[in-house]
Amino acid sequence: MQETRTFADFGIHPDVVAALADNGITHPFPIQAMTLPVAMSRHDIIGQAKTGTGKTLGFGLPVLHNVVAPGDEGYAALERPGAPQALVVAPTRELAVQVAGDLEKAGARRGIRVLTVYGGRAYEPQIEALQKGVEVVVGTPGRLLDLAGKNHLTLAHARTVVLDEADEMLDLGFLPDVEKLLALTPAGRHTMLFSATMPGAVVSLARQYMSQPTHIRAMSEDGEGHTVAAVEQFVYRAHALDKVEMVARILQAEGRGRTIIFTRTKRTAAKVADELTERGFASAAIHGDLGQGAREQALRAFRNDKVDVLVATDVAARGIDVQDVTHVINYQCPEDEKTYLHRIGRTGRAGATGVAVTFVDWDDMPRWGLINKALDLGYPEPEETYSSSPHLFEQLNIPEGTRGTLPRSARTHAGLSAEQVEDLGGREPGRGSRAGGRDGGRGGRSGGRGPRQDGERRAAREGGQGERAEGTAGAAGGTSEQAPRRRRRRTTRTPKASTTD
Repeated sequence: MQETRTFADFGIHPDVVAALADNGITHPFPIQAMTLPVAMSRHDIIGQAKTGTGKTLGFGLPVLHNVVAPGDEGYAALERPGAPQALVVAPTRELAVQVAGDLEKAGARRGIRVLTVYGGRAYEPQIEALQKGVEVVVGTPGRLLDLAGKNHLTLAHARTVVLDEADEMLDLGFLPDVEKLLALTPAGRHTMLFSATMPGAVVSLARQYMSQPTHIRAMSEDGEGHTVAAVEQFVYRAHALDKVEMVARILQAEGRGRTIIFTRTKRTAAKVADELTERGFASAAIHGDLGQGAREQALRAFRNDKVDVLVATDVAARGIDVQDVTHVINYQCPEDEKTYLHRIGRTGRAGATGVAVTFVDWDDMPRWGLINKALDLGYPEPEETYSSSPHLFEQLNIPEGTRGTLPRSARTHAGLSAEQVEDLGGREPGRGSRAGGRDGGRGGRSGGRGPRQDGERRAAREGGQGERAEGTAGAAGGTSEQAPRRRRRRTTRTPKASTTD
């Protein structure tokens, strides 16, 4: 049912309401309409909602409403003006950037200062911003703890704390860091926790650090089903050697807009992106072997429509919030049903519709069987499909006669090279630098050597069992052959001649 109330009806600060209207946002989505009355009264909340339902504003608007902005009466009377009044903790860099961007837009008219902190970037600009003063800090656990440990960040005045995607933080091993951060905040804080699923550890965290929380659960309109109803799902049993050809034809489907292709390994992400580029598509890759500058370049190019195909590992599954993503393609079968939901949740967001296509290898049939059963998708035996299969063209609205190379007349995007790489002032991950701290250098929980950056705890497996399954041994784009080892020369000592003769 369409929500008839506007954000002004919830008692939100008029300047915040006006800033939302400036961006064409006037009516709340269901999760927002359920969350706002409770959050505005500063009761603790456990929000459970599918990805893509608009929960960012559900917690973001109460945060912005309750902070005292520099231009407000009473700002000078604060115990420590300029100290963060609200903290939002996110599991991945990409999600932190997306949340901070939404808060900046909504708080623009009030002059609320929002700072995003995460690894892979230099410390100095973040420290300088904290010294000047901010009202809201959004960040990943590792860099937040680093800044707090060096006394650059004080959370003693953060009266509102939000834990976004708590189940993902559990998966990535961040809950101990989250507990340390909560210990730095005031005892009487207002706490909001949001999670797509509620594992036992997350429930335990809520019981320990929240006071009589209200549990809000946003269901689909019919109250049934696990997946987002607006996403049309197709599952095909595909041959590994034919997948790129299938993708190239799907990308020429009628009405196809921005598309995200998910892979299980970093090497596959790089390989698929390169092959699609060779076929004329404007594509870019984002995975753990890329430095933060290159990752942000790819995301900016995707958002700015310079590329319309993004090939990503699961690191990006929860951090990408881009409008008008019409198609999601699971190039490799997801690990489990939760990963499947997070992937397809990149499309069909905030009331839009989308298409999700999943390729299942023969070896992945047992895994897919478990996913299908858990989500009741109705695809226990995916149909064997090739790039020339008539039902592929028919189901996905691919024009007849489409080939695996994009015609030159259809190559209208500028490409990844048109987006400049931003100088982040830090060393790239994987080079042994300690400059990045927990999130970018020494291999802490939020970052580290090679792939272990924010949101990439699971990506460490990409270099393990995932890539071993593909018969690879190296970094992205490498070959399966290892360099021959240099044999060490063995020397044997000749026994001295006996002198008894």
